[in-house]
Amino acid sequence: MLLNIRVNTPHQGLHSITEKIAAEISKYSHSDGLCTLFLQHTSASLLIQENYDDSARRDLENWLNRLVPEDDPIYTHTLEGPDDMPAHIKSMLTATQISIPFKSGELLLGTWQGIYLWEHRYSIANRTVVMHLSFD
Repeated sequence: MLLNIRVNTPHQGLHSITEKIAAEISKYSHSDGLCTLFLQHTSASLLIQENYDDSARRDLENWLNRLVPEDDPIYTHTLEGPDDMPAHIKSMLTATQISIPFKSGELLLGTWQGIYLWEHRYSIANRTVVMHLSFD
């Protein structure tokens, strides 16, 4: 089964999509399987990360921004602004697809795990995550 999940990102950074994904999975309360998420964009990414302490997310954002700075003179792909090429590099270094098992309609995430869309651009974006559900 395929579904499209729309995610509006108002700014750069990690945006939790756990509740949106869990809400779709809960519709299959008598089912077990695998949820695969695929992001249809080249300047954002998906990841599973700590969902308890906001400082962990801020530290990740700051670290990646330091690793991949804007306005590096090596960049030639600058037509869409100073955050464009760094966003592509950040997406390449992270992931655009993740898989999470589910049982009885519940994601089998760890206690402190959440699903995040990591927006690498500054501007407001409308992102599409394709959700594929495979059932046992």
